Amino acid sequence: MAQAQQGSGFRIVAREDYSDVTYMLEVAHPMMAKAAKPGQFVIVMEHEHGDRIPLTIADFDRERGTITLVIQAVGKTTKEMQVNCTVGTTLFALVGPMGIPSHIGSAKKVICVGGGLGVAPVYPQARAYKESGAYVIGVVGFRNKDLMFWQDKFAKVCDELIVCTDDGSAGIKGLVTEGIKQSIARHPDIDEVVAIGPPIMMKGCSESTRSHGIKTMVSLNPVMVDGTGMCGG
Repeated sequence: MAQAQQGSGFRIVAREDYSDVTYMLEVAHPMMAKAAKPGQFVIVMEHEHGDRIPLTIADFDRERGTITLVIQAVGKTTKEMQVNCTVGTTLFALVGPMGIPSHIGSAKKVICVGGGLGVAPVYPQARAYKESGAYVIGVVGFRNKDLMFWQDKFAKVCDELIVCTDDGSAGIKGLVTEGIKQSIARHPDIDEVVAIGPPIMMKGCSESTRSHGIKTMVSLNPVMVDGTGMCGG
């Protein structure tokens, strides 16, 4: 794990804004990029006196030596970062990778489901499944087409990609559960489903697969203090 030394920091080398509240930061950190695995997260401090916030590693590029964070401006710190974190600026501290990596295993056919901001953290899992030789079906859901992001990245690592929007402005109209149902209907031999998104969405995904007996994994994000488990959170 690494943390910035005083007077230095971790440089932001790219930024992209996906909506009024959602933005991407690509941060230079070669050691972390080398160590990161799908499903892990980092603790970030924007400045010396800032709050410590946990953020999922949405992507990592071992060749570029960078990690990617996709952030939603919902609280004090993430709103401040939305304003202050531009290309060329630095993050005071970046600790990780933390958390138990996702178990990819030897599944032959999987559905990787992302809802809203959950699209970002499920991406490295979809890529890892593809690299393991699995047939990967991506199901991504957004409220509308203006909030969509990363469909191009998913298209490169998925054998099939289903886009769902609540209002039907892109892809199929409906929730990600509709995409899951269509996928299971076409592929009765699905081995696993991985779903990341709002709790109500993940619950719906679990209900969709239960009657078929398909192993389903979701991502629960507990309140945490230190990020290592010592706090008991």
